[in-house]
Amino acid sequence: MTKISEILEYNKNFVENKEYETYIADKFPAKKLAIVTCMDTRLVELLPRAMNLRNGDAKIIKNAGAIISQPFGSVMRSVLVAIYELGAEQVIVVGHTGCGMASINADRMIASMHERGIHPEVFNTLENSGIKLKRFLRGFSSEKEGVIHTVEIIKNHPLLPPHLPVHGMLIDSTTGELELVVDGSEQD
Repeated sequence: MTKISEILEYNKNFVENKEYETYIADKFPAKKLAIVTCMDTRLVELLPRAMNLRNGDAKIIKNAGAIISQPFGSVMRSVLVAIYELGAEQVIVVGHTGCGMASINADRMIASMHERGIHPEVFNTLENSGIKLKRFLRGFSSEKEGVIHTVEIIKNHPLLPPHLPVHGMLIDSTTGELELVVDGSEQD
């Protein structure tokens, strides 16, 4: 059985047994939070539990490293939608210990792309189009640095409402312990 077949079979039973009823929530975040966090598998259940979040409490936006690399990219757009369309009143950026983006190696990743069949001409075309792959694939030197960087991008975004709190936290990816890195309530 393929992974997709397993998922669909499970889902059929999930719906038939009305297990979804436990998760029924409004599209508006009950705790009025937008959270930008990492896609790390260790955080799927740990982060909501460690933050006392239930289904429907927050808009959780995930990507590699909880990093906003483009101020006008999809992650920032999601933050703005959460604020202006869905009623979020605070943003929390949550990085985590042991994040792979702190040790990402662009050269190694590009080599892996070559090995998995991406033709060298693709890399040349991208570079000639002004896309600097090594910069695009760059991580950060520390998890705290990554959180602070993303908080700054959000906080200084020209479309962010003035005085909206933007916090930064680091979660221990084993214990769930939270460390406040940036207290957004102390912003100008």
